Amino acid sequence: MNIQSAINKELFIPRDERMLVAVEVRRRKRKRMSSLLPGAKGDYTTFICVSVTNTRPHQLLITKVKRFGGSSSFTRRSQWTVEQLRQVNGINPNKDSPEFDLVFDNAVDQWVASSSAEKCIFVQILYHACQTYWEGKAGSLGKAGKLGKVGRKGKPSQHAHEELGAGPSDSSPGPASKTLRARRKSYVPPRKAEFINCQSKLTGDACTMNLVIYRCKAFLNRMKNMMVTNQRSSGRGQPGQRATGSTVGNVVQRVNVSLGERGDRLTRAEDKTVELMHKAHQFADTAHKLALKYSK
Repeated sequence: MNIQSAINKELFIPRDERMLVAVEVRRRKRKRMSSLLPGAKGDYTTFICVSVTNTRPHQLLITKVKRFGGSSSFTRRSQWTVEQLRQVNGINPNKDSPEFDLVFDNAVDQWVASSSAEKCIFVQILYHACQTYWEGKAGSLGKAGKLGKVGRKGKPSQHAHEELGAGPSDSSPGPASKTLRARRKSYVPPRKAEFINCQSKLTGDACTMNLVIYRCKAFLNRMKNMMVTNQRSSGRGQPGQRATGSTVGNVVQRVNVSLGERGDRLTRAEDKTVELMHKAHQFADTAHKLALKYSK
């Protein structure tokens, strides 16, 4: 079981939540040790997790999780709703980088992910989860408005029927209608989080292939780190093992580089496709105008 599955099973499933993504991070600027749990050591690992509740209305949550040295369990430290998220700063919009910032109503966290690929996966999934959440919010408000309109359309005919002899009735709107109107008047659309300095391939629509590439790069990076750790823990006086580990590390490095180059080519192809689509729309508009001009 990998770390993300372990975090989901231990912390989120018992609370009827589903974890979407988790990224291992460390602070760009270390806080003082007094902020840790009493008696806790400075050796710990931090994860930023994005989860969604299974019960309706769904809530999108961002949780800070820690695992302290010598312990196999995870500890939930802080949690925010997506409404409290104000800004996601990708730091560098021109290339993959592991740094990013999260700005909340009451906190600003500056993080460095374990790898650039892990950070890109996190930002990409968080962005699309936020878009889905806000679209669902807007849809529920529109549905409530339609129900209110249907209720108001049905009232005049009912009142006319009662005037013809069905008996007296109260023509004032019902409590449900008043509550709905009051709710719509008092509703203030929440401010959405802004994603700045993020690469367009992370916040665009056609990014499924990019996500697959980033997942492959993250997997290769974890393999490389695991091999380096095993190589260090094994005996240093065995030259054969060192040579084998170095060879495998070189293969992983070459595959990682080739994946990065393939990702760059796909990004350029995606940009070229968007440009061609734009030109095609312009050509179609011009042809339509010419057809209208000569048809008269």
